[in-house]
Amino acid sequence: MTSNREFDCVVIGAGVQGSFTAYQLARRNKKTLLLEQFVLPHTRGSSHGQTRIIRKAYEEDFYIRMMEECYKLWTQMEKEAGVKLYRQTGLLVMGPEKNESYQLCKNAMLKNNVPMVQLTRENFGLHIPNVSLAEGHAAFVELTAGVLYADRTLRAVQGQFQKLGGVIRDNEKVTDIKPGSLVTILTSNGVYRTKRLVITAGPWTNRLLVKTGIELPLEVMKINVCYWREKVDGSYDVKQKFPCFLQIEGEKSREHIYGLPANEYPGMVKVRLRKRLSNLFV
Repeated sequence: MTSNREFDCVVIGAGVQGSFTAYQLARRNKKTLLLEQFVLPHTRGSSHGQTRIIRKAYEEDFYIRMMEECYKLWTQMEKEAGVKLYRQTGLLVMGPEKNESYQLCKNAMLKNNVPMVQLTRENFGLHIPNVSLAEGHAAFVELTAGVLYADRTLRAVQGQFQKLGGVIRDNEKVTDIKPGSLVTILTSNGVYRTKRLVITAGPWTNRLLVKTGIELPLEVMKINVCYWREKVDGSYDVKQKFPCFLQIEGEKSREHIYGLPANEYPGMVKVRLRKRLSNLFV
């Protein structure tokens, strides 16, 4: 392929998944195009914002093993880009002591030798001030968890992708996809051909797949993120080493509650619910 309209690989969607996919392809010496329908950066997808939680505290072994590799890749990206992308805070996990989800998570951590500290009602306040452990609840801290800087990460990985010769074209919406020995991609600004096409378009995925005759059972959901103001300044601040936290479903909530220490906005703790959709969580 020699034309500037022909590529080894094209990735549609420049969120965190699409950007890292394009970056890894470029590292493997593939001529790669990354397409984005909106002007970068933007707030229209699920990758925007300043922070996310990174953790190994999962119920499933395969997630924990996958996260071992993820941490290595985050460290690699930090070194390549010369930018701090991760801050270790630990993750406080609380829940009803006999709750199945809590027990599965704790046992998976122990089985996979993830660094953790198990807390008791007697020592909880010494480790986690300004938080009360509910009656009948147990807790542990996953030590390696922390905060990822999301928007900073997108800038870093997209910059590294371009340094490797990758091409980013934003504000360019895909209008049609024609499968074949070479996949033809029509956009608002032109036509491209590629040997391989990767779609990481989030809620717009089925709009693109329908052009290929494929449809997945996807349902788009809005997830509200809330900010809770500290009653006492600095009580839950990342600079005071307050951890990220996960409250597993209990009597007062059927959903898991996630939170990050005050970091994005002074005195504001970031909180969200984990929504259940049929048998899936998002």
